Amino acid sequence: MSAETRIEAFLDAQAAELDAARNTQFAYARDLKDFSGWIAARGLDLMAVTQSDIEGYLISLDADGMSRATRARRLSAIRQFYRFGFEEGWRGDNPAIQIKGPGRDKRLPKTLSEDEVDRLLAAAGGTGRGADRLRNTCLMELLYATGMRVSELVTLPVIAARGDPQMLLIRGKGGKERMVPLSQPARTALAAWLAARDEMEDLARVEKGHAASKFLFPSHGKAGHLTRHRFYGLIKEIAVAAGVSPGKVTPHTLRHAFATHLLARGADLRAIQTLLGHADVATTEIYTHVLDERLNELVLKHHPLAKA
Repeated sequence: MSAETRIEAFLDAQAAELDAARNTQFAYARDLKDFSGWIAARGLDLMAVTQSDIEGYLISLDADGMSRATRARRLSAIRQFYRFGFEEGWRGDNPAIQIKGPGRDKRLPKTLSEDEVDRLLAAAGGTGRGADRLRNTCLMELLYATGMRVSELVTLPVIAARGDPQMLLIRGKGGKERMVPLSQPARTALAAWLAARDEMEDLARVEKGHAASKFLFPSHGKAGHLTRHRFYGLIKEIAVAAGVSPGKVTPHTLRHAFATHLLARGADLRAIQTLLGHADVATTEIYTHVLDERLNELVLKHHPLAKA
């Protein structure tokens, strides 16, 4: 069995058994293809590599300037691939199981101030033409109101938005579902976009025979919905219109702003974990820098010695 065939079998199992997200599958495919190519270039067989061979690969990534996050992800893919190989009987061990990962850089997430977010939301309604303005407003309001991942936002099924919902059902990583509340501005923007969207869908069905889309943000592209890449470009256009540095604004910084602003206003960390769809609260704890700032402000403002 060739290396390509074994990797393909692993990816198929990930998709079928673990319901791995499409983006995760693509990442594993890229990582394992790179690792397999590195191994082959040294005349080694993918099923005969040792722990030292894998460590040599990771060292080469470091020498090439790969980030810690990339190296950690590639090691994770290699570990899971060889665990699958062990379970399938391709080899009798997992050569990557005892390798300690490089860890991730502990950097505070980039975020936006409340004023910057207000300007982005206001600018969304003036970006684009006609119904696109309603769509852009809806996209931005939903993103900031819920803290959704961009992949969750662009693939939202239209059925989830029917009936003026006060909560949205979101399907996140690994198919896990969670409920998130909608603010009144988000509900208003959603209703306006739904009306315009349905009108365009009806017209396209009558005039061009197009089938109705199942997505809230449909597109004529292959995916059938607005793509992450297109939304990334769109949010940069909105940033320019809002007078906010485009370098600061991505869909993910809006997600960070959602969490940071909630925490700064007193929200519970566990609640934010649930809203963001984090499996582990340790992932959410990166936002506790906001708590440190708030506690410092409270002491300086209310402590009698600080006043003196």
